[in-house]
Amino acid sequence: MGGTVLPRRMFLWCMAVIYLSAFVSLYVQIPGLYGNEGLLPARWRLRYSGRSLWEQILAYPSLLWLGPQLGLDTHTCMELLCLLGAALSLAATLHGAFRDSVVFLCLWALYMSMYQVGQVFLYFQWDSLLLEAGFLCIFVAPLTIIRGSQSVREHDGVTFWLVRWLLFRLMFASGVVKLSSRCPTWWGLTALTYHYETQCIPTPLAWWAHQLPVWWQKLSVVGTYVIEIAVPVLFFSPLRRLRITSFYLQILLQVLIILSGNYNFFNLLTLALCLSLLDDQHVHFWLRKPYKTSHNGKNIKSVCALALPRRHHALPCSSESRLWSWLSYAVELSVWALLIFGTIVCFDLRIDAQKKGISSRTAFTFHHFNQFLKAVTIPCVWMGVLSLMWAMVTAMFRCACVSGFLRRLWGTVQWTIFGAAAVGMFTVSLVPFTFIEYDTNANLWPGVRQAHELVHRFQLVNSYGLFRRMTGVGGRPEVVIEGSYDGSTWVEIEFMYKPGNMSAPPSVVTPHQPRLDWQMWFAALGPQQQSPWFTSLMYRLLQGKQDVIELIQTDIGQYPFHQQPPVYLRAHRYKYWFTEPKADGSFPERWWRRVYDEEFYPTVHLGSSFLEGMLNQFGLKDSSPPRRASKATLARAVRWVRSQVKGVPAPLILWTLIGGSALFCLLRGLTQRRRPKVAQTPVPTETESEPTQDKLDEKCEEEEEEGDKEMEEEDEGSEESPEERENDEETDGQSQEEVEEEVEEREEPTEEQVRERKR
Repeated sequence: MGGTVLPRRMFLWCMAVIYLSAFVSLYVQIPGLYGNEGLLPARWRLRYSGRSLWEQILAYPSLLWLGPQLGLDTHTCMELLCLLGAALSLAATLHGAFRDSVVFLCLWALYMSMYQVGQVFLYFQWDSLLLEAGFLCIFVAPLTIIRGSQSVREHDGVTFWLVRWLLFRLMFASGVVKLSSRCPTWWGLTALTYHYETQCIPTPLAWWAHQLPVWWQKLSVVGTYVIEIAVPVLFFSPLRRLRITSFYLQILLQVLIILSGNYNFFNLLTLALCLSLLDDQHVHFWLRKPYKTSHNGKNIKSVCALALPRRHHALPCSSESRLWSWLSYAVELSVWALLIFGTIVCFDLRIDAQKKGISSRTAFTFHHFNQFLKAVTIPCVWMGVLSLMWAMVTAMFRCACVSGFLRRLWGTVQWTIFGAAAVGMFTVSLVPFTFIEYDTNANLWPGVRQAHELVHRFQLVNSYGLFRRMTGVGGRPEVVIEGSYDGSTWVEIEFMYKPGNMSAPPSVVTPHQPRLDWQMWFAALGPQQQSPWFTSLMYRLLQGKQDVIELIQTDIGQYPFHQQPPVYLRAHRYKYWFTEPKADGSFPERWWRRVYDEEFYPTVHLGSSFLEGMLNQFGLKDSSPPRRASKATLARAVRWVRSQVKGVPAPLILWTLIGGSALFCLLRGLTQRRRPKVAQTPVPTETESEPTQDKLDEKCEEEEEEGDKEMEEEDEGSEESPEERENDEETDGQSQEEVEEEVEEREEPTEEQVRERKR
């Protein structure tokens, strides 16, 4: 496998963009969600006690505890932290020097602070995934602020391996939980016939995907199982082409999900994790550039070559290379043939001439699947162990081949520290990973569980299982809020993104996540008692709180009660379905059709007994007096920034920042690429400093390549003379210490030799 320098840099850039999306998306919603007059004020989560500041941070890790020291309340401090996170992530997007380990540590701490007070609006799996992936960035990113460069480190393969392990856990668990949940739609392969219209915020393409024939929808479910359960095992294959193919299959799945549904930054984050499957050689293939061996790879090759006698320098013969190539091709074809054959058998795939498609069904039982899960969970763990050990041994060998004693020692120290951290992260992640199989999880070593409990509050590792059960089988449930001034004439309150108006097309809001719209989707799945925040929503709308209204409509003029709050509010539940094309093939005028289901929330007004009882029951009524706005300079600056973005749609802000950043990076790359290279001949002086080790290594590599070419020409042109054979025999008889001394002398030129080469 080639180096991972370019994929690692691409991953860090993508993580900076995702952090930017997450912070900006959350920032625009803070007043309505967590403000002092929002749905769930964040200050309720921070109860100041008599303990010291450090004890409070350890018990409840959040930088929001520092708000009083800065003269800020919790709401303003949240906005400040979001602005800092957005600024740091934007800087990391625009300039590589900010894609630093320290910067990613700050980004992780800032988002963790938001997560601690986010409550139900921030407890999504992608928020946990962002925290875990963001924490891994601390190990993957270089220390450019301290070292001053982005040079390759010997342990980069070990830390970047943790990203691949996270991708494996995410995809494998997401596929397994669909079957372990015993959901009849997943077992019947009919889940996608409901998914497109019942997902939270579908896109316009979801309507078209919903019209596809049933046999194609069932075949798509089969493909989802293959990509999420079988293909992730290939992530750790020693054969490069298997990993590259699995990369493209994962990309295909994520792109299709992005086109058919608005899942904010989740799929973008998964795409970023998929970059861990690539290498420099494949990225050069994308760029149409010839691939050259990485700097470390050349050093290893040159040092090992110098340690061998001259007659052993030649590469393996072409016949052996062809044999290995044909063997790898045979193994790859066998793997894909086995995968296709297993898919045909497990899902009974057959050509259906009547439906002009492919019929499919689940040809195994839940007992068979449970036995399969018990059989593969432990091997998956050992597969991860062996893969991590190989990455660590490879990194250790690279450390040993570094030229110079001090550099070799420093590389070994770094390898030890980061290797221990990687082993610790892998060990702790076994607890959430084995949640998919009860017996394996129960047999874990107790010490592993204790370590997981210590770090669980920091969200370093998490369990995942997306789309566990398919909802809305009998129709998509949707809550519609209605307001009135007189109690007889009712007007529906339409949200910006979630379905409501049957004539309005579905929205495209990725990577923004309207968190209130998402929670409205969850609230419709059960009674209103399961969503206490909904009572707070009704209460704030009756009060006419503008921050909450802007969560529903950014443009206040589109809100039907923008001039005066409604006197009465109520909520009903409807069942929604996508419309179908007409019999003549023309498209309908509406996107949705609906049927009334039941009352979701009774008619309430300010002071009504039901509303007051629900507020008291859930502790949503704030009895403390209203707080005055802080007059501190920092607080005024934060409020000024808020006034500049007020009323601007969040997707517009996000795409402006992301598009501008991408365009800036593209133009800078093109400018650097077209910049003419002027050859400069340095004139050495007596006070000139010694050249860096990197320049010496590059010069030595050029000389070694020229020497190799001359050696190959000599070997092809003539055989060794008797005198040369005697010299080779003398070289073979040298001791290992003499060979090492010769290697050090040849790879470390003196200062006079370097100056002579420059002349």
